Amino acid sequence: MPSLDQFLHFPKMLSKKERYLVVALLIVAVISFIYIPLNIYRHYTIVVPAHGGSFVEGVAGQPISINPLLAQTNDADKDIANLIYAGLMKYGENGTLAYDMAKSHVISGDGLTYTFTLKDNLVWHDGTPVTADDVIFTILTAQNPDYGSFQRINWQGVDVAKVDDKTVVFKLKNRYAQFLNNCTLGIMPRHIWESVSPSNFNLYAKNLAPIGAGPYKFNKLRRDSSGNVASVELLSFKEYYDGEPYISKVTFQFFGSENEVIKSYNENRIDAFSPSSPKIVDSVKPQNLVVTDEIKIPRYFAVFFNQNKSQALSDKSVRVALNYATDKKTILDGVLSGKGSIVDSPLISGITGIPNPTVRYDYDAEKAKAELEKADWTFPAEGNARQKEIKVTQTSGKKTTTTTETVNLSVEITTSNWPELVSVAAALKEQWEKLGVFVSIKTLSLAELQQAIKDRSYEALLFGEVLSVDPDPFSFWHSSQKKDPGLNLALYDNKNADKLLEDARETLDNDARISKYASLQNTILADAPALFLYSPYYLYIHSSRIKNIVLSPISIPPERFDNTGKWYIDTQRVFKKSEK
Repeated sequence: MPSLDQFLHFPKMLSKKERYLVVALLIVAVISFIYIPLNIYRHYTIVVPAHGGSFVEGVAGQPISINPLLAQTNDADKDIANLIYAGLMKYGENGTLAYDMAKSHVISGDGLTYTFTLKDNLVWHDGTPVTADDVIFTILTAQNPDYGSFQRINWQGVDVAKVDDKTVVFKLKNRYAQFLNNCTLGIMPRHIWESVSPSNFNLYAKNLAPIGAGPYKFNKLRRDSSGNVASVELLSFKEYYDGEPYISKVTFQFFGSENEVIKSYNENRIDAFSPSSPKIVDSVKPQNLVVTDEIKIPRYFAVFFNQNKSQALSDKSVRVALNYATDKKTILDGVLSGKGSIVDSPLISGITGIPNPTVRYDYDAEKAKAELEKADWTFPAEGNARQKEIKVTQTSGKKTTTTTETVNLSVEITTSNWPELVSVAAALKEQWEKLGVFVSIKTLSLAELQQAIKDRSYEALLFGEVLSVDPDPFSFWHSSQKKDPGLNLALYDNKNADKLLEDARETLDNDARISKYASLQNTILADAPALFLYSPYYLYIHSSRIKNIVLSPISIPPERFDNTGKWYIDTQRVFKKSEK
């Protein structure tokens, strides 16, 4: 064995080339010594999500009432309420219904009684157990008109009763196929709200410091120097029945405008936001841009014709001609950069499972002209807008007189001042005027538009409607819904359509119900009470560090958070399970 002194002199015995070779071999040996066990570790382990991390969601607007009975028109409220509250049911993968706080349900043979059993490990964020009393309290509050809940219409005619602490029974007066969709309503804690009077319901402090049973719990609210809500911070709920969410903290940061949201995202001060229009994507710096798949959701924009306000639109030939004269693809490409799908039906074929309609109005400018000429809408000697001579009969006492009246082919489009819809209205004006229609555009603020809809004071309303994956279009097309608060914006009245709507909502068999809706859409389209335009894709822009964001078909944007508990930021390595 060489001595230490001999070992130290060993390099001097080697040539320069041999010394370099020995050093190289030593480096390889050291690397191998480190790499081999590391490689073995990596081979027998996998990367899995770990608890921890946080992200900031940017929202243009302000929370007002983070309350499932009040959060209807405010996106900020609905987004946060979706994370804090849980319902009996929720929307799972592919937009299908799944159990949330319920572990089972039974439907009676006559389809009128629904019995729900709650899961065993349910607690509110303050540690109080969830019971059937909370479910009953929520439904009775929703039904009480004194509380002003937007959910009241969904629960009219439903009796609710307690069997025991874990079992609740709903009894319907009439069969309703989409009743389980209503059961996604967030349940509220009775012990927090039962002492709050109807007059204080909107003002109660817990509207901005809510307690629910969902995956995230309220932690704190911060206001800016002007008193506006600047942010709401949520923490993962460790006792959540489905397991604590991976991401530990979610903060909603509020801005005065969408431009401020985009600026904040580009400066990496927020991690995610939902753009109001595909055009917004162009404002995001390319290096920051991570967009989920373009998700089809059951909402569409259309022009609803009010025949009571326009002599021209009361002529079916005019309504059919306007349908043929509209180049929907040009509008979709120009206004939405193609990020949407053309809609030819009030039930959005392809999203709701309902087949494509057999009645169609594909773009055909020549056919549009032929429709008008066949109905005697002609150009005057001078002018670019068509006219028609209409005989008007008036009776006064026993005397009847008939006069001829000249009606101009004119349409006033009423819509919101939202830039996207203003652009759509301008495109319609350009296309329709080529047909010989005089078109004017009336843009209103949201409050003004809501009043116009309530009063039905418009000729042609450019507006959107939101369905669900399993739709119930009753409120949109039944003749009983022509007046506010109904949503029959075209004031459509057809007895056959009414019968189909009534029968479909009482048909529990899915295939039979779809068949009725297929007939319904063709009945509506044959009457042309509206012009269906497009369904915009839902886009969600977010940082790449947020993993496993899976947006299955959703009905409304807040449902993007339905699987937030499975999102993750941090990871860890764990040993693989041995295969037997």
